[in-house]
Amino acid sequence: MVGSKSFISDLHSKYAEKTWNETFKLVRRCMDKSRGDTKPCEPLIRCLKILHESLNVLSLSAMASRLEIIAKQRGMGSHLSPTETTCYLTADMFYLEVLLLPGGEVEDVKLAQHGEAPVSSESLLQLLKSKKFEEFSVKLKGLSSLYNIPGDNETKIKVYTALQFLGKDLQKISHLPRALREYNLQVDMILNGRIGYLLAGSEGIPMTIQYYISPSDILLMSDSERCSVGQLALVTVGPTDCTHKLQMASVIPQPPQLDAQGLPLFSPLCEVLSGMMPACFQLKLQPPLPMLSSFVEKLSQITDVAIADTDLQWAPFPQLMMTLLRENGGDKTWDGQDAHFLVPLPGREMHSYVLPGAAWEEAALRGALVSTIPFTHPAHVPALLELLRHQCAINTLLASCITSHRPSPGPVCDLYCEVLPESGSSLSVTFHLSDSDSLSVLLVNVADSQKLTCSLFAVRSEDQSMDEYVSRVLKRCMSIPVTMRALNRRLSKRTCGEPLPACSSTVSTADGSPASPPLPMSCEADSQKRDCPGLESIGIPTTPSTAAMFSQDAMGPDATPMEAESAFCLSVTEVNTNPTVNPYPSASVCVYSHWMHNNHLPEFI
Repeated sequence: MVGSKSFISDLHSKYAEKTWNETFKLVRRCMDKSRGDTKPCEPLIRCLKILHESLNVLSLSAMASRLEIIAKQRGMGSHLSPTETTCYLTADMFYLEVLLLPGGEVEDVKLAQHGEAPVSSESLLQLLKSKKFEEFSVKLKGLSSLYNIPGDNETKIKVYTALQFLGKDLQKISHLPRALREYNLQVDMILNGRIGYLLAGSEGIPMTIQYYISPSDILLMSDSERCSVGQLALVTVGPTDCTHKLQMASVIPQPPQLDAQGLPLFSPLCEVLSGMMPACFQLKLQPPLPMLSSFVEKLSQITDVAIADTDLQWAPFPQLMMTLLRENGGDKTWDGQDAHFLVPLPGREMHSYVLPGAAWEEAALRGALVSTIPFTHPAHVPALLELLRHQCAINTLLASCITSHRPSPGPVCDLYCEVLPESGSSLSVTFHLSDSDSLSVLLVNVADSQKLTCSLFAVRSEDQSMDEYVSRVLKRCMSIPVTMRALNRRLSKRTCGEPLPACSSTVSTADGSPASPPLPMSCEADSQKRDCPGLESIGIPTTPSTAAMFSQDAMGPDATPMEAESAFCLSVTEVNTNPTVNPYPSASVCVYSHWMHNNHLPEFI
């Protein structure tokens, strides 16, 4: 110990008078010395990184030095041009050109992917101009991950080529004609598009697919967030233990021939250029999606590629949902016992939801968080997305009953419900009306993400129109508490003998004139063209009760997006509920956006 202290003291005294430049040169000489291991010496890299971070970049040599350290961190090479005005950061499959000015400023950053000409990158340029070196390093990591395939350069080039042709074929499928179901094009693409809403990859970010979005996400989505809200899937490649045949050319003949479902007829891989590779395509789900075991099995049936069981941690399905809740700020955990949640609704209404532990512990109802789905052919993607949407619809309904509110002795709930699984795609809600001596059951069946049906089993309730009404409410709001409140109100009116609101195929304004044509998804999207209507403009009268429902006071200071969504759903479903068609589905969203703006909802979410 004494010897090591003496050694450190000697080092301090030896280099006390040295300049920083001499220290940098010493560290670089140590790094450049031949070593048995070809990898850079990590302690020396960390040492040089700390030295650089302690000093401002005020010269060309200092900037070149900082870029050199970042390149070494990411396993890349680096060198200066003969004129010392351009720094090159090189990897096997891409390189960067950083044009430097004498004072250390960065004039331009060009990115050259494999086989492509260098293209200026504004985002990388701004990071270096702002001296955000850590973020710049993360970008390089993203670029490197696109080629994370073991093997020589020839293998990596083949895999990259396969990924490029996959992306082109997915674009072709996305552009095929189809009927629109939603008034907003992006929402329609997300929920109904064969390939979802497709975003081309760039600068280290792979091609991205938006494949599901809930009603509450739509309501709270701003223009700047439209490409990041909801469920996303990144289209990438990954290494595998065995080889797979992947395309090396397009498998969609031109012009495309369509089948009965509107999908193209694909050329067999044996008839186009293809190759065996130690890799397969991947959909990387962001965030990871809780999936039931039966749905995980269906994924493998579609692709013929099994998801490694080591990547899956099986657990009761409510436990997975509560895990996501904890990640978003909740604190409730699943202990195998009955899980009890309180769900606040507008107008200071409170519901109680219980998920019985024994019922949800069955082996068939276990699930896992799925983050990566391997596949080998573009034909797999539409079927995979439909399955993922189906699971998302189930998750959205179940998540609407799971909150961070814990039961306490104080509050008395307006409605008590028990949520039981009936199968992998259906559940039942047992509830008790305050003015009835018997229990009622609402059976919810989710055939797919677009086919949701409800069946009510209650005393003196044999009217099939009630099932249709509840199904419409559920499909519109995708929330069990909102649906139960609407059902409770409807049943209470029926029990009291009050006439039910008549369903109308048209919506009138307060003075009896027709309402405005359908509006875009949100007021913000079309704010330059027209103002959002008030409640009266879609037939909702301004009364003390509706004013109270849509006031910040009624929502309370702890209001959540789900509570906000419920206010919108209750107002519209009870006024505008045509059995066959709703000609103004977007108007309801616009009304609620108007309410959000007037009540400054973002301030208290």
